[in-house]
Amino acid sequence: MIDVTTSALRVTGLHYAYPDGRAALRGVDLTLAPGERIALLGPNGAGKTTLVLHLNGILHGGAGTVEVAGLPVVPTDRARIAEIRRLVGIVFQDPDDQLFMPTVAEDVAFGPANLGLRGAELDARVDEALAAVGMSAHRDQVPHHLSFGQRRRVAVATVLAMKPEILVLDEPSSNLDPASRRELAEILESLPVTILMVTHDLPYALELCPRSVILDEGRIVADAPTGTLLADRDLMAAHRLELPFGFDPATAAR
Repeated sequence: MIDVTTSALRVTGLHYAYPDGRAALRGVDLTLAPGERIALLGPNGAGKTTLVLHLNGILHGGAGTVEVAGLPVVPTDRARIAEIRRLVGIVFQDPDDQLFMPTVAEDVAFGPANLGLRGAELDARVDEALAAVGMSAHRDQVPHHLSFGQRRRVAVATVLAMKPEILVLDEPSSNLDPASRRELAEILESLPVTILMVTHDLPYALELCPRSVILDEGRIVADAPTGTLLADRDLMAAHRLELPFGFDPATAAR
């Protein structure tokens, strides 16, 4: 577990350029405390995905540092990267990118089994993860026979089974009907993990994340309470962020 005196995540002076020389990150500084839920906002092409892929060492090579639970992300240290990738669980936008086994239970077991868990310990890990997302009754089903919302919850369970300290969610509310959207929000609010949520769904950010940061052109340009950011019309317009018609963050129920 993360020591409460240690940042869950600390990104310092992070720079990254693509092979063609285009700068994607330009000195990003970001700190998350254990248990925080933070939304990462910004227009398409702002560098959000590039930043996320640095958190567990998938991308590297530029200037700056990333620390997870006090552990520096060192891409050349295979043992360290394995632990970092356990600590930082990424749930992709499309759940079908994470579900490939014959049954729900086998998908959820895949990661812990690769860590060496077997038998009753592995079964308990699967049961706990499925219970956390309300999918215990579906453990023996074929994942692709589930609804999209159910598949997304199973995708979350596959990450929870690894016992992460940080859960990174890429557009978690996309393509969900209203009931599935609400159910996922209730699940995310109940999880005892640090959450970084990449989203264009600004009302969802307000509902789930007390704090938000805006990333644009590779720089963090704002970091404040979510309601404060969403109420700043000039700031929102400057970074191509728009609230749904009629939505007022000042009066939205929390």
